[in-house]
Amino acid sequence: MATDSGVRFSFVTANGVTLHCAEAGPDDGPLVVLLHGFPEFWFAWRDYFRPLAEQGFRVVAPDQRGYNLSSKPESPEAYRLENASADVFALADVLGRERFHVVGHDWGAAVAWMMAGLEPRRLLSAAMLQAPHPALWLNAIRTDKDQRRRSRYVQILRAPWLSEMMLKMGNYAALARAFRTLTRPGAFSPEILERYREAWRQPGALTGMLNWYRALFVAELPTPAPGGLIPPALVLWGDRDDLAIPHLAEDSAALCKNVRVRHLPQAGHWIIHDAPDVVRDALLDHL
Repeated sequence: MATDSGVRFSFVTANGVTLHCAEAGPDDGPLVVLLHGFPEFWFAWRDYFRPLAEQGFRVVAPDQRGYNLSSKPESPEAYRLENASADVFALADVLGRERFHVVGHDWGAAVAWMMAGLEPRRLLSAAMLQAPHPALWLNAIRTDKDQRRRSRYVQILRAPWLSEMMLKMGNYAALARAFRTLTRPGAFSPEILERYREAWRQPGALTGMLNWYRALFVAELPTPAPGGLIPPALVLWGDRDDLAIPHLAEDSAALCKNVRVRHLPQAGHWIIHDAPDVVRDALLDHL
């Protein structure tokens, strides 16, 4: 599939890892960092570069550590959210930006939640798409029967070596099925899925991707006080998501000082693909 000719690529060394980045927009525009989740890579944001760049933003979407062409540390502990957050702050440093916007989906949203607590003064804003604050999510897994049922996949993905073997079967059939069955019809064509398979085939990529789940219970995550997260925030939530209980969106928003929550009844977990026009407009309004 042809890539938008306005997108440029680079490798950036930051926080001890090398991040492969896709970028669009003017060099002097306000910086917006787009963070993908599992099992995606920068390509998840392919429909978002042009609209943001045309509004004057400098848009950078890295492959997060463990994914596609970025570094893949061996230890699962290297994939703690604090380390992933430090990657993004260090990336902004290399790009010469003290303050910037962050937008994340799935695990990328978990990173954005952590960033808002770790170095809030550096964030002009934060947008979290389809993921609650990770501390609230982990607590819900432990204490809420419904969330525990919805999160059974987490224990499967944390299993050493068995998860890699399972995901490789049938030319990554399980990952492709997750896209095809949980998104709007036509969102993932065979051509697009092949781009994803190319990323999953990268040496060490499957283990790196799964190590995000294996790092989950390495240490407790702090829960911010209500209203304790300072950056202006946007929470977008697809109500057809089967992976998280709906009230986690409002519970997470309550941790923010200045936040807007928007529910999309027609969207599921893959909100950025299910409702791209609505999400783009919401992000532009937020930014």
